[in-house]
Amino acid sequence: MKTRHTLLLMFSHAFAIFIGFAVGIYALPILIAPPGPSIDDVSATAANSTYNGEFRKDLKDSDTFHWGEGTVSIGPNMVSFAGELAPGPDYKLYFSPEFVETESDFNRLKPQMVQVGDVKTFDNFLVNVPTNLDPSQYNTVIVWCESFGEFITSARYK
Repeated sequence: MKTRHTLLLMFSHAFAIFIGFAVGIYALPILIAPPGPSIDDVSATAANSTYNGEFRKDLKDSDTFHWGEGTVSIGPNMVSFAGELAPGPDYKLYFSPEFVETESDFNRLKPQMVQVGDVKTFDNFLVNVPTNLDPSQYNTVIVWCESFGEFITSARYK
């Protein structure tokens, strides 16, 4: 009886630690994220953009924890996004020469892609386009979680 009680306590404590860890991984990016840019700033930047696209929740590898929804605008100097992303750590913005909506496609095409910058907010974002990068050479913008190798969302912009 004592062994069974000890095993039950060990299991329940291990389970509680696991749940706490999982909640921490999910909550930490939300807690440390800086405030997103105002919709006025995003709209002003979008007004000067060359291309537009839509992040949608219904892409093949988007799911409950990995999604984006809203309008992304690409200009020669800035990418702006008005909408919402599922929270997560270490999001990166990429340009791709082909439309991507799965992790396997992303990994296959990654050598042809270019990393634009970091996405640090989940409600709206602004990301500077490096001066040596020409968005017209690509047709898709992708949000990717570098830490976990997870596809978040993408949009064809041309």
